[in-house]
Amino acid sequence: MQFEPVIGLEIHAQLLTTTKIFCGCRTAFGAPPNTHVCPVCLGFPGSLPVLNRRAVELAIKAALALGCDVQTESIFARKNYFYPDLPKGYQISQYEQPLARHGRFAYDHDREAVDVGILRVHMEEDAGKSLHEGFPDSDRATYVDYNRAGVPLIEIVTDPDLRSASAAAEFFSRLRAVLVAIGVNDGNMEEGSLRCDANVSVRPVGQSTLGTKAEVKNLNSFRYVQRALEFEITRQIDVVSNGGRVQQETRLWDADAGRTVSMRSKEEAHDYRYFPEPDLPPLRIPVAEIARVQRELPELPDARRRRLARSMASRSTTRAC
Repeated sequence: MQFEPVIGLEIHAQLLTTTKIFCGCRTAFGAPPNTHVCPVCLGFPGSLPVLNRRAVELAIKAALALGCDVQTESIFARKNYFYPDLPKGYQISQYEQPLARHGRFAYDHDREAVDVGILRVHMEEDAGKSLHEGFPDSDRATYVDYNRAGVPLIEIVTDPDLRSASAAAEFFSRLRAVLVAIGVNDGNMEEGSLRCDANVSVRPVGQSTLGTKAEVKNLNSFRYVQRALEFEITRQIDVVSNGGRVQQETRLWDADAGRTVSMRSKEEAHDYRYFPEPDLPPLRIPVAEIARVQRELPELPDARRRRLARSMASRSTTRAC
């Protein structure tokens, strides 16, 4: 029996603002640990978030570049979970009413057209960073740097429209080019400003029912996306071919070992106990503001390549005549 992979991506892109999404702390990379922090991004009792207007504008720009319908009203929500680098015990994100929905991203891969649906683009804050090495007692302690806590992100969630590891890696590459070209993200994956989570399942060729998916977290290079997905696709096919069942779980890519490893069981939406953020009103965006951002969008990379190709072809024809 032959199997095909079904892949969807969740891409977290840091927005190019000078301050965090809900406070005035700086977003600059490389500062000494825990120096770009305040009561708001550390979640102190009584502190209140104030939404960064520039972050909203950049998020709208990204959504429009991806062909999404920007909603005139969206809602921030609390996504509740415990992790040491999440100081409040919840993340301010969006869930039922995101900033934008229903986009498309088309490109050519291996001489075939690929058309990927963009399910949603929503805004959220980043967590801090857990440090597991580099200290004298790293074998028994973890340190936390909260400088990233509260940095503004958009999460771009695709439909499960990708059918190969290489097509997924190319999608990630082309999306990065768009975000950098429009000035929304700096594209620096080594610093963590662009990260990718991949959801992958396998199913018999010709079958429409989706298989059980596993999520591979925090892939920060195109090469890692391709290698992690190639391994995970092969692993799942082996499991199913031998009569086993794929577990719904979150896995991590071990680049040194060249394999994915289990991290935890995969949470469902209800596990996060989403509810509307009581300290933030609904985000209402005038239609005129959306139209203004649309008008100011620069030429996108694929459109520029097509224009240059037409120009070169036209010049060749003129010289031949």
